[in-house]
Amino acid sequence: MLNKLIVLAALLLPACFANAHEYQAGALEIAHPWSQELPPNAPTVAAYFVIHNNGKTADKLLSVDSPIAGIAQLHEHVMQNDLMKMQQVSTVEIPPGGNVTFAPMAYHVMLLELKDRSLLSDGKRFPLTLHFEKSGDVTVDVAVQKTAPDGQQAHAHNP
Repeated sequence: MLNKLIVLAALLLPACFANAHEYQAGALEIAHPWSQELPPNAPTVAAYFVIHNNGKTADKLLSVDSPIAGIAQLHEHVMQNDLMKMQQVSTVEIPPGGNVTFAPMAYHVMLLELKDRSLLSDGKRFPLTLHFEKSGDVTVDVAVQKTAPDGQQAHAHNP
């Protein structure tokens, strides 16, 4: 019986890792990259994830790119004159021992000039490459979901 359990555990272990949806780049961990499924006519799509810096020094996210978009930009939401406004940022600092959350109404990646909409439906995945100052490049698979996790609201906007 014990041998059967060991064999079963060995068979299931790769499936657990396949669903972990976490990535490493140097001292950085990138967790659960996702995007919400949008209507077919949406001009842009946003991607979200969490970056945790296990290192003792800061790192910077310098840029991103994806083969599904002609342009990929780092954006943030800021409050200006009692209005929430989205703006492009040149880099995002990842503090040592800290987290930076890319989520609706916070930092996010905007993908514009969409090329391959076939990968933007529920259950599909698309590649996104993050370029870090110290940790180098890491390509993650962004999971497209019908609804946002934890009740978050995703958005699209007209550039």
